[in-house]
Amino acid sequence: MSRPGVLVVEDDLLLNHLLVENLQKIGYEAEGVGTLNEARRTLAQSEFSLLLLDAHLPDGTGMELLEKNNLPPVVFLTAYGSIREAVSAMKAGAAEYLVKPINLDELEVTISRVLETQAMKQDYQFCKSQVQKKRHSKVIVGQSPAIEKVHDLIRAVAPTDMSVLVQGESGSGKELVAAEIHKQSDRANRNYVALDCCSLQEKLFESELFGHEKGSFTGADRQKKGLIEAADGGTLFLDEIGEIEPPIQAKLLRVLETGRFRRLGGTKDLSSDVRIVAATNCNLEKMSEDGTFRLDLYYRLSAFVVTIPPLRERRDDIPELVNHFLHNHSFSRRINKQFTSTAMKELIAYHWPGNVRELKNVVERSIILSGDKPDIRPEHLTFSNIRNHRSIGFQLHFDHEPTLEEIEHDYLKVLLNKYSGHRLKVAEALGVSERNTYRLLKKHALS
Repeated sequence: MSRPGVLVVEDDLLLNHLLVENLQKIGYEAEGVGTLNEARRTLAQSEFSLLLLDAHLPDGTGMELLEKNNLPPVVFLTAYGSIREAVSAMKAGAAEYLVKPINLDELEVTISRVLETQAMKQDYQFCKSQVQKKRHSKVIVGQSPAIEKVHDLIRAVAPTDMSVLVQGESGSGKELVAAEIHKQSDRANRNYVALDCCSLQEKLFESELFGHEKGSFTGADRQKKGLIEAADGGTLFLDEIGEIEPPIQAKLLRVLETGRFRRLGGTKDLSSDVRIVAATNCNLEKMSEDGTFRLDLYYRLSAFVVTIPPLRERRDDIPELVNHFLHNHSFSRRINKQFTSTAMKELIAYHWPGNVRELKNVVERSIILSGDKPDIRPEHLTFSNIRNHRSIGFQLHFDHEPTLEEIEHDYLKVLLNKYSGHRLKVAEALGVSERNTYRLLKKHALS
């Protein structure tokens, strides 16, 4: 974990030095200043986890600083005869107070308690939103050799702090792998934060990831902490990492290398002890060669790679997955539904371009279509919004041996024609994101 920073605001130079030295000895980053103005300047330049604030300073009172917004937790320092002043400070927002002369053992216990309380407060809202999900925690289902290899890799890398790149086709279960890495790590009791890298435009994505300062862009009416801060001590999962733009790639690389970052519009360096697990269905190595993804970031992320096999390569897991989805569907549990052997053979024979996500959708649709009958039969199965799942092909015609670029160009033209220019449907057919599809169309002057 990154060491918490403590700012000591105390005009008694001897006491100030003693407090700073003691805090450093017990594991904190500590810095001391002697006036109100010095405290303001230091707080504007650096981020601290806690403030030790003297009640009386040469150029003002501690209460003046306490009234400032966005302060870290404050431990108020006051003389024995000014307990009423300390109570007022607590009402104004101080987390605790200590009476001089300071007992160093009491100081250590107080700071530890205040920081623990602050961490609990920061985690509370996030944990509250995750409670429902954790009640229905998802697991990686399957016992095929291919999926057992994935489990072996997770068990090997989870106890380390190494960054992990999870590769696999869309719908194969990349987020499940990331969550399992977190669950088996030493960070399991801290936050697991997931962010879809293609769900927001660049500026909003940067704000979501790094946070922003008040006034940094239109609508930023208050300071906001980003998900990197929310995941401090825990794990940050970045889904579809290949979608992030080059400027953000550079900032993310800095986080991976130094643990430091700045909020959008900010001037202060912040730190976060966050483990990053990234996922992609793209070939990041090829993107690095093409110049669309930073090579140094790729090397950093790919220090340890977990590749999830597509469902068509682990068909032995399909019956277990089907039973898992049946068991977790409330309507199915009430009627005790089951697939007939013929229907199960159909499921096993299908090529599953949408992988486990598509299987789950097919199972849930079949539960509804079979009504109150216990048996789910082949006629209740629907695959990929087409009438049947037999191979449907087409041909690309060339009068010469085409390059990959030419094949890609003509295939895109076929899909654009088939889906009447609908980019989302073209993206689904290609198995890539809509943003990547837009880039391909632009590359081939088809947009």
